[in-house]
Amino acid sequence: MDEKLTKTSLKQRLFIGFIAFLMLGSFAAVYIGIAVGGDGNDQQKADVDQNKVSELLKDYSDKKAAADEAAKPLSDKYLSELSEYRSEVKGYNAASVNDSDLTTTDLKKGDGSSIGDDTQYLAYYIGWCADESVFDSSFDDIENPTALKTPLDPSAGLIEGWTSGVKGMKIGGVRELAIPSNLAYGDSQEICGGKNSPLKFVVLAIPYDKKIAGLISEANSAYMRYMYYTSYGIDINEMGQEAESSDDSASEDTSSDTSEDASSEDTGTTQTKRKASDVLMGL
Repeated sequence: MDEKLTKTSLKQRLFIGFIAFLMLGSFAAVYIGIAVGGDGNDQQKADVDQNKVSELLKDYSDKKAAADEAAKPLSDKYLSELSEYRSEVKGYNAASVNDSDLTTTDLKKGDGSSIGDDTQYLAYYIGWCADESVFDSSFDDIENPTALKTPLDPSAGLIEGWTSGVKGMKIGGVRELAIPSNLAYGDSQEICGGKNSPLKFVVLAIPYDKKIAGLISEANSAYMRYMYYTSYGIDINEMGQEAESSDDSASEDTSSDTSEDASSEDTGTTQTKRKASDVLMGL
């Protein structure tokens, strides 16, 4: 996708890195708060503006509603097809899947392009555990589905077993994935009643829709912003603006220094310095 080909600036990398750090520490923060009796959580709640909480929740709800509305024709189109594969949800031997490599079975051959590392596509899916319980799916109700949720955009990042398992699959096809725990969540997260759980998926890959993918991304970002503010009193958008403002100031200082140096040199040298500065800021 084009975004992958675009170089990120220093300010973008710093902001992304800080958000990743917050996400990594979120579970630890929750447990620490519980261990000390909730004093930290009480302080955090005191720092949260409830009017802003309502504002952020409304922003997320509006963006999610827009994504859902745009994706409704896809739900109408693919609901019956995905429903046909509910019968694939069966119990399996967890130890056997964990002891095996990632295995895939094509339940339906697609007629679109083959999925590779940079292929853009959307997906509907069913994910289940060894005991036959469904831990997640695209259905609004796994027992009596009447609609499909907004499709998944895999470009946001998925477990390794999914990413590797769909390679070579054609758009429009349906594939079953049997994923050992080391290619799923391993011991980093509990799922299916514990850690190191193998997973199975039925994946229906559908053509990429840029508009819907954009709306999904906006809704996800709004949800992240809402969750971090309500949990930690941090507005990640404002934090990003501060980082951008700080980096812009640094850029201005650099430009000023470059101009002063260039005043005593010829035009060719001035152009060379400016190009080098641009390259450094764009790495």
